[in-house]
Amino acid sequence: MDLGSFTSGLLTGLREGVEAALIISILLAYLARTGNRESFGRIWVGTGAAVVVSLAAGITLFVTVGELQSPWEQIFEGLAMLLAASVVTWMLFWMRRQSAGVRGELQAAVDRALTEGTVLGLVILAFTAVIREGLETSLFLVGLATSSRGGATSVLLGALVGLAIAVLLGAGFYRGARVINLRTFFRWTGIALIFIAAGLLSSAVHEFIEIGWITVGTGTAFDVSAILPHAPIDGAPDGVALVVGQFLHALFGYNSQPEVTTLAVWAGYIVIVLTLFLRPLAPRAQQVTAAPDTSAAA
Repeated sequence: MDLGSFTSGLLTGLREGVEAALIISILLAYLARTGNRESFGRIWVGTGAAVVVSLAAGITLFVTVGELQSPWEQIFEGLAMLLAASVVTWMLFWMRRQSAGVRGELQAAVDRALTEGTVLGLVILAFTAVIREGLETSLFLVGLATSSRGGATSVLLGALVGLAIAVLLGAGFYRGARVINLRTFFRWTGIALIFIAAGLLSSAVHEFIEIGWITVGTGTAFDVSAILPHAPIDGAPDGVALVVGQFLHALFGYNSQPEVTTLAVWAGYIVIVLTLFLRPLAPRAQQVTAAPDTSAAA
């Protein structure tokens, strides 16, 4: 098993799974509190449909990668990793802005669906609430799998373990258990995903350098393969050093022989995105969290 790929898959499945589990638990808890337990089935139908669509999209993307020939394979892999890094970056900042007010927004949507009395109302609500996380997860995992190549199985296994943990946490959310501090959880997993996304971005740049799309800064910035190789390299050590290097490569995009442009993109992304992510929210963004409609509906 590729431990780095497993860990990156686990982090992705855990974070995205927790977001989806939190949304579903809010919907179910609100329905139970308002005496609408008979509508639980609609939530599960919408959730199941979102999972199926996300899984089908991920499988289609991954299988398509395997059928392409060079240089189209490198182009697709590079674009998939670039898109995955873009999506996870957007997702991090979206969740950072919206996490405080997501409960009130979801409860207001439930009220509208119940008032309209349509059978599909709650199904569509659950589907749209989960599909974003599902598609992001599929896209991000495909990017991780293509970047780690031989570690695709480990990525998938890690994601399944992460999702399983998320399901358990979701059950805790529904029962009102304060299992973890959500703000702290999303902050630290967000930081970890920033480094993973930086690795995806730098791997995409490496693919574009290989096919000649990028011709500036293609020289090697440094070579530490004699100490910590990221892959089996002639003359480089194996054993523990190779395992650690492969772990860092799969998890954070580490390269013992990075091109100048690849290294610059990796470092630049981390400095810029990490600074913005850790910056305190504006006071007025905090005020949006007040949800008078929630208390009224309760």
